Amino acid sequence: MGVYYLKEERKLWQKGFKRVACLDEAGRGPLAGPVVAAVVRTFPAKMKSPNNGVKRLLNEARDSKKLTPAKREELYKIITKNPSIEWKAAKVSEKIIDKINIKNAAELAMFRAVKKLNSSPDFLIIDGKFIKNNQLKNIKHKLIVKADEKVFSCIIASIIAKVTRDRIMQKYHQKYPRYGFFKHKGYPTKYHLKMLKKHGPCQIHRRTFKPVAKLLNG
Repeated sequence: MGVYYLKEERKLWQKGFKRVACLDEAGRGPLAGPVVAAVVRTFPAKMKSPNNGVKRLLNEARDSKKLTPAKREELYKIITKNPSIEWKAAKVSEKIIDKINIKNAAELAMFRAVKKLNSSPDFLIIDGKFIKNNQLKNIKHKLIVKADEKVFSCIIASIIAKVTRDRIMQKYHQKYPRYGFFKHKGYPTKYHLKMLKKHGPCQIHRRTFKPVAKLLNG
């Protein structure tokens, strides 16, 4: 078995929490597009004897940033078809990001994902140092820095969030082909910054992010 064998989840199950859900997000740093959050819940009874898909995830899943796009897609298919894993994803648009800031938007996306679960969680594990969202804070929770590298279900959530967002940005490339969103997914690469300067912002650029704001105000 991999090193992430549900250590944090098992601690909580043993304390009596049976609906433990883990959260991560993707898309804080880009200059364009939404932020996406994913929530993952694994089931104690089903984890006693993990099926082959879960065993493979335990051995192969890593923080999404450390996986190739092809590997993320491969694991995403295993995750989303596995009966031992419940997952949901939610997004918050660039327009709302500009209104409430990226930190608040990421937490709003997390709460939206949690609300989609078939049953309300009794405990959350959240990747990060602190949260401001009162609706998330009202649920018993634990914050773990770099949980997307340490906690199995957060690692799985990071893969779902990343793949979901990448697919959204690939679709946006069809609408706004000038910027190369299919390559950089909205992150501030040299090519993106060059195209942004050449063509100006499009509808999905985040107006409050510095390189975009500078062009608009300059």
